[in-house]
Amino acid sequence: MVFIQHDFCIYRALKRTLRHTGTLAFCIVLCSHSIAQEKDTVPIYHSTITNIFHAAINAVSKSPGDSAIDNNILNIKSRAAFSPYAGKGIRHITIKQLGFEKTFADTSHGSKYEGSRLLNKLHRNSRQWVIRNNLFIKEKTALDPYELADNERYLRTLEFIQDARLLVQPIPGIPDSVDVEVVTKDLFSITAELDDLSTKRFKAKVGDVNVMGLGQKFLFTTLIDQQRAPTSGFEFFYSKTNIANTFINASADYTTINGNLYDGREDERAWYLKLDRPLVSQYSHFAGALQIGNNQSGNNYHQPDSIFYRYNYNTFDAWVGYNLNVKEQLLDRQLKSRQFLSIRYFNNKFLDKPFQVGNQFNQKYNNKEAVLGQFTFFKQEFYKANYLYGFGITEDVPYGYNIAFTTGWYRQESLSRPYIGIDMNRYVVTDSGYFFQYFLRAGGFPGNGALQDAGLLIGASMYSKLFVFNRMKLRQYFRISYTQQFNRVGLDPLRIDNPFGLTDFHSDTALGNRRISLQSQTFFFLPYKLFGFRFAPFLFENLSLLTPQNQNFSKSALFYGLGGGVRTRNENLVFGTIELRVIYFPRKEEMSNSFAISINSNLRFKFNSGYVKAPDIIQLNNDNANSIY
Repeated sequence: MVFIQHDFCIYRALKRTLRHTGTLAFCIVLCSHSIAQEKDTVPIYHSTITNIFHAAINAVSKSPGDSAIDNNILNIKSRAAFSPYAGKGIRHITIKQLGFEKTFADTSHGSKYEGSRLLNKLHRNSRQWVIRNNLFIKEKTALDPYELADNERYLRTLEFIQDARLLVQPIPGIPDSVDVEVVTKDLFSITAELDDLSTKRFKAKVGDVNVMGLGQKFLFTTLIDQQRAPTSGFEFFYSKTNIANTFINASADYTTINGNLYDGREDERAWYLKLDRPLVSQYSHFAGALQIGNNQSGNNYHQPDSIFYRYNYNTFDAWVGYNLNVKEQLLDRQLKSRQFLSIRYFNNKFLDKPFQVGNQFNQKYNNKEAVLGQFTFFKQEFYKANYLYGFGITEDVPYGYNIAFTTGWYRQESLSRPYIGIDMNRYVVTDSGYFFQYFLRAGGFPGNGALQDAGLLIGASMYSKLFVFNRMKLRQYFRISYTQQFNRVGLDPLRIDNPFGLTDFHSDTALGNRRISLQSQTFFFLPYKLFGFRFAPFLFENLSLLTPQNQNFSKSALFYGLGGGVRTRNENLVFGTIELRVIYFPRKEEMSNSFAISINSNLRFKFNSGYVKAPDIIQLNNDNANSIY
């Protein structure tokens, strides 16, 4: 449930909103003035009912025909529009911002749902200096297609920007110079979320991801739970994008309702401070991050001491990397393999550990410390596409390759040892619009003539071209992966409740050392909108073959889930995707129920659009960096 509130909202605004079908699905306008202040001579009850009726009739609309080429299907290299102007001088850079009624597919036509009028009234656009500070292209310099493509893509990674374009405009009579127009469209930054509402429990979040258009984010979450002591808790979050034009982002968080490590109950008190700088362009010199924090569990739900996992730990995590040969790359603007060297130190130290863990190796509750170095070389560009995770907005899909070699020292409790690993990714985009990724992760800890905790993850994924049937768009997705663990000592065994297995399957006993998985999903993007919300029904089938630890392959068990659901989102809102899923698990002996229904809100589906990431040991049970399709 999303709520929108504004200080000067009065009942007349509510009537106007209903009259123009301007409300959003699941959105309510809260008025700060009494309805009695309305001076309209039309009876309130009759007028309201009439407007609601008309709103219901007009709320469902069909997406207008696009004058854009090929029915608004994007499949183009990010630098393609800039290549004809390579080497020309950039005379002026101007900024233009679109309202919510416009689309990038066709700015000559407005959006059909008229609630954009209300959004435009309530929204404060990003200040132009905020947009300008996020540009690394400069006036009075030579135009580089790769750099402009990087800058356009980087603008789309900003949380408060829905989409961005850099438009090159030739100058009549001056053939060696051009002007660049930066066109952006904000997301509606005010957001609120109702996570839970019952007679005994209430949880809600409100905030603004672009306060006053200044690139600042503030969120406040509150929880009231009658089964909890104290019954109430809260969370404050603040972040600032691109401090003083350094591309360094800062964030801070304090919460008394964080989910704990054991069962996810909201009884953890935590805080952290973080500074991070991404490698915004292949021509950037530095990237890195620094984070410190503390997490401490509290028995707010009155669990017996025998089962309550009491812990308290501090975190320190810092890494920095340098892009080699940038000066040579600036002189030779051809796309060549880039080299990036980075180092990381992290230390997770428990001041108080659960007695239930004892001296066992456990990734959640063990002290961990590491110094890791990484050498990455990449030759990577991006395609502009759509209808992959989003509902028509521009999505940046990588193509090329990215290979990272990691080595260093890693300590887990008393187990101290060297580490070596490799993470390889090859991205392919075909002319017809198919997207492929081939990935390989491998690593382990050398010792006593053999690798300990060695692991291998290899696989491939594919998004099909976008098929169009009478204005409905369809895309097919496949992923196949093979995972193997060898000589496990301290790391966790393989599980299937993750992106490389069955994400909806929850079991503490499904563990092993070999996993073969196949995932298939079919998405249908409908041409209809309801109050600006688009819909995408989907069907899926996930299979995972798991070999138990210390067993041969013949003892493997097949787990699979069949199901479907629907996703919906209004791309003008910062609020994420809402998803309803229905899953059937034939192996009900492993589950309490054969069927599972889940409703997830504020999901963030997005491609990893970065070049490098922090050095780490390979992960076989998660994809935190979102580096695999």
